[in-house]
Amino acid sequence: MKALFIDGPGKTSLQEIDAPAPARGEALLRIDILGLCGTDLSTFRGLNPLAAYPRLPGHEVAATIEAVAEGVPEEWGVGRAVTVSPYTNCGKCHPCKTGRPNCCRDNQTMGVQRDGALTRYFALPWEKLIAVDGLSPQETALVEPLSVGFHAAGRGRAGADDLVLVLGCGAIGLGAVAGAAFREATVIAADIDDKKLDIAKKAGAAHAINVATQDLHARLEELSQGHGPSVVIEAIGLPQTFRQAVEEAAFAGRVVYIGYAKEAVSYDTSLFVKKEIDILGSRNALPRDFKDVITMLRAGRFPSGEVVTGSVSLEEAGQALQGWSENPADVIKIHVQLDGA
Repeated sequence: MKALFIDGPGKTSLQEIDAPAPARGEALLRIDILGLCGTDLSTFRGLNPLAAYPRLPGHEVAATIEAVAEGVPEEWGVGRAVTVSPYTNCGKCHPCKTGRPNCCRDNQTMGVQRDGALTRYFALPWEKLIAVDGLSPQETALVEPLSVGFHAAGRGRAGADDLVLVLGCGAIGLGAVAGAAFREATVIAADIDDKKLDIAKKAGAAHAINVATQDLHARLEELSQGHGPSVVIEAIGLPQTFRQAVEEAAFAGRVVYIGYAKEAVSYDTSLFVKKEIDILGSRNALPRDFKDVITMLRAGRFPSGEVVTGSVSLEEAGQALQGWSENPADVIKIHVQLDGA
């Protein structure tokens, strides 16, 4: 079967590999759609310190169970539609023992520290399967990236009494918008792209600020009656937006960082103490985040079709990564169709 590898910065190749045979306790999945994410783009651009080359990318999966080996429970029958939790967890480190396996010290995410699923068939332990009955393959392939944003909203303890600012409306930021709205918070989306802001409104944002044409601070002062947002979720990854999150957060507010800036960030640390803010990291997602995203998608509360910038074949995936690298602002999400559609 064919698989697309990232061989090095700016280089991809389509290769023939053997189809896997599921071991005991594993399911063989037929991949229908595989979503490419910002991490895959970083690997392609040579900016991902966690990935070694060559790397088979891909962890945003919409699949159908093709076969199961001995030891797989009956509920995971052939033909069932699933997505997957693409993270490993050791079960022994402090996060694993305290109910936070999403940030396992030894985590290896599919397509990042280990090979992913940008091919036709993929085998993995049945415990990593997530049922998605009632979702389309396109919606299913969005579950994992949206769950990352949902997890960030959860880390920020967003709730009905909160005004939540989300900086950046890429795929993960849109997940944070939807996740905060799912928790009944009032959400403000901020970006430089009006199209992305329009999608954010459909995902649950009550307000949208184009920071290229509007003064973010002045607009936040107006919307918050001078208090600032009680939760700020940073989904861009620039030093200036890392600082901005702290500067704009309300006194006694919470700041959540998804991912990390690609260079050192300097702060006026007096704001940490004066405001007594909580600064929180957010990594991957927990099973309950996947469950909440699936509930939201089943209810039709997310504009899935508008988030997918383009769908390509496996043969076109390398060219799609190149185009995304050259024009990153033009892309929210790329789906690779492996089912021949």
